[in-house]
Amino acid sequence: MDKELTVMVNQEGLKILTRSYLHGIDLSPIDKAWELAVSVHTDKKHFSGTPYLDHTLHVASTLASMHLDLDTVVAGLLHGVLKEGVEIKKLRHDFGDGVARIVDGSTRITNVHYNSRLAHQAENVRKMLLAIASDVRVLLVKLADRLQDMCLLDTVSRERQVEIARETQDLYAPLASRLGIDWLKRELEDLSFQFLHPDEYRDLVSQLESSLEERQRYVDEVISILHGKLIQSNIKPTRIIGRPKHLSSIYKKLIVQKIPLERVYDKVAFRIIVNTVNECYEALGIIHSNWAPVPGRIKDFISVPKANNYQSMHTTVVGPRGHFIEIQIRTAEMDRVAQEGVAAHWAYKEGQRASDNDARLFKELKNLVKNLQEVEDPKEFLESVHGELYTPEVYALTPAGEVKELPLNSSPIDFAYAIHTEVGDHCVGAKVNSKLVSLKYRIQNGDIIEIVTSKSQRPRRGWLELVKTSRARSRIRSWLRREERKQALNLGREICERELKFHDTTLKKMVKSGHVKKLLKDLHCNSLDDMLAKVGSGTITIPHLVKTLQPPEVLDDRDAKRIGEVEADSITTVASAMDRKKAGSGPGIHIDGVDDMMVKISRCCNPVPGDSIMGFITSGRGISIHKAECVNLLATDPHRWIEVKWSTTQNAGHRVEIQVSAENSKGVFAAISAAISADDADIVKISAHITPTDTADFYIVVEVESLAHLQRVLQHIRQMEQVITARRL
Repeated sequence: MDKELTVMVNQEGLKILTRSYLHGIDLSPIDKAWELAVSVHTDKKHFSGTPYLDHTLHVASTLASMHLDLDTVVAGLLHGVLKEGVEIKKLRHDFGDGVARIVDGSTRITNVHYNSRLAHQAENVRKMLLAIASDVRVLLVKLADRLQDMCLLDTVSRERQVEIARETQDLYAPLASRLGIDWLKRELEDLSFQFLHPDEYRDLVSQLESSLEERQRYVDEVISILHGKLIQSNIKPTRIIGRPKHLSSIYKKLIVQKIPLERVYDKVAFRIIVNTVNECYEALGIIHSNWAPVPGRIKDFISVPKANNYQSMHTTVVGPRGHFIEIQIRTAEMDRVAQEGVAAHWAYKEGQRASDNDARLFKELKNLVKNLQEVEDPKEFLESVHGELYTPEVYALTPAGEVKELPLNSSPIDFAYAIHTEVGDHCVGAKVNSKLVSLKYRIQNGDIIEIVTSKSQRPRRGWLELVKTSRARSRIRSWLRREERKQALNLGREICERELKFHDTTLKKMVKSGHVKKLLKDLHCNSLDDMLAKVGSGTITIPHLVKTLQPPEVLDDRDAKRIGEVEADSITTVASAMDRKKAGSGPGIHIDGVDDMMVKISRCCNPVPGDSIMGFITSGRGISIHKAECVNLLATDPHRWIEVKWSTTQNAGHRVEIQVSAENSKGVFAAISAAISADDADIVKISAHITPTDTADFYIVVEVESLAHLQRVLQHIRQMEQVITARRL
């Protein structure tokens, strides 16, 4: 390393910073870590073009400025060494398990490569969350790393700027908020805003700078009034601060409220620091006695702290000259926790156990990971992560006083799933402040909610329209997917067993003989259950299954006929009256005075027992049976009509085509198929297409025993939430 770099980058400044709060601790690991970093990164450049050693030093210094433990600071220096070939066992040997775990966790987050960009991003986030669950210091290193990257983002391409800034805004800033590190959250949000909306950023900075002098006069005036009123009431504030709100929050208000900057009156937030909790409440009363509070904007986070341990009183009042001003009131300790978050009383300091507040925060982070474990689809996973990291706006309580934080307009279902998955799955209603409400109720701040459950209740697809939290949405989707798979599995098993009968075998025999392995290979399935589920869901069609069971070139006449029936939906098997009497088979038609006549069910109207029917004497092909009102029958010569009726002793299957229009949602085919199967009706053929309005139209040929049987099938299909219409063709 050259002399200039030695002067510019060295470990002494870092040691001085660390020594300022870690008293009596051996800091030689910093020297050892610096030597290793220098040996690995001497010639390496950061993406900004600056030496990578500068970057590692800034990351470690940021962590030290947060007063974190020595292992975390050392890990900040070493967070990139594993990617350069240093083995983790060396880190364990030289620096201990703690440093090795943190460095390994932060490395695995960004060292994954997938073909799909979406899958790549989702997998990185998933790995990061898993690493956080094992040691939250992984996230602290990653946040410090991202902050330094954002400060140098103007050196990369515009496309890369947008990509990194959006990820920072959607993921890292909310995670910093989850840890309660307010200053870091604001820094990341403002830097993201700068690169995502550069024109708006410059315009907003310019406007705020032009009004700086006027705004400062207003801040001084408000602070003077507040100080005077508090002193008059014998409250001596240790500090009253008026600071501009960060640019990102002002910009969000401009967008959401669609107003110009001059109408954003609360551009400045005031913070009053007092000595005791009692003084917090007394100060709130004094403020409200002088300035009118804005309804709905008073929040007590002292008696009900946020999940990240944040405590403060919030109120918005109509201040001098009619301007809205936001005021926060807290003690000095609350203020320290608000700024430093998890680092305010760090659980990893030597000889200390985690405080109750820290333990609750770490539990929340682990629950976050647990709630996302079952989400497999990359897009849904990233949506769920974003949803889990929302800024809560509603605080409701269980009857036992446990606080649940939820987004605006959350329902009792959201609250139920926030308690436990089982509670959510069986939720039928809720008592809010002792009054029974429906699942459509929108939770308000301070509601005391008791969930009403029933063992017979199950999640409904319609619940997805009511819930606001990704936790509830992912749990509902997970249950629906399991049910759809179970239904598809059962239906697939039934279909496969039916088809295997034509080959004089069963699934059990194929598994025992080992022939099922070839079947799975030919159908590209990982397991027998995988194949059955794909058959049941329609991913593997019945003709495809039949052809795979026996290749077409070696089919005998019987198998060829079977495939023909499935693919072409041939007419119901015909049989003579004599054969019917002997075997009890055939379409179940009784024709007075006729003993030996070929009979077939007409495909144009597909009558079933219960329909009023009429026979038509064909030329050399026996009698075709039509519905009495069939338009094709009515167009023929009445002299060739013959009276027929259904046999009262016949229970043969009859084919009829139905049309089902349903929501175009995953698993809808499996659900419809399962409903048909549950009514003891067989599916002979099915086709589907998606309409321009994004609905799915299914044309299904089913085999039923009678008109009453068909009507029962249609009735049950119509009762399904996804189904729009179901009718006979």
